[in-house]
Amino acid sequence: MQRPLQYGADIIVYSATKHIDGQGRCLGGVILGTAKYINETLQPFIRHTGPSLSPVNAWILLKGLETLDLRMQRHCESTEKIAKALQGHAKLNDLLYPTLDSFPQVELARKQMNAGGSIISIDLKGGKEAAFRFLNALKLVLISNNLGDSKSLATHPATTTHMRIGEAERARLGITDGVVRVSETFRCA
Repeated sequence: MQRPLQYGADIIVYSATKHIDGQGRCLGGVILGTAKYINETLQPFIRHTGPSLSPVNAWILLKGLETLDLRMQRHCESTEKIAKALQGHAKLNDLLYPTLDSFPQVELARKQMNAGGSIISIDLKGGKEAAFRFLNALKLVLISNNLGDSKSLATHPATTTHMRIGEAERARLGITDGVVRVSETFRCA
């Protein structure tokens, strides 16, 4: 969806667990960078410390790359449809999706991204109680700590992924107790 190196990033760290596999079968990560960074910094580090994927995980991720483009196109189409349908809903304080006109940095997102991605962030009125009611009422969407799978998934960041950073830092980042992140599948488009 984006090419950070073209916009001045020195390195990119990406969780291959999300989307690349496509079916949530393995854990892995990817570090990308300029040839200089890879050759002078990353390769010596890897040579001396030995971090690497298992052969099976590497194979699964390579197989996932074969259909990544098609899957991501569909993820994005589905997610944008859902974001547009939820936009302005009376039970939401906010909805964040990069390509919607209501997104605070929509022009920057449109300039740098070729699609909005597969994750919507919604902030439900009523805080944690409302968020948990929402999550518990889901029928087709699974509750998970990990997003970016072939299944539609939802998570409550304040009690999972961002729990340890503390309430004050979550508030600074806009992660209220009512925030739910939804990772949409490619089945809805």
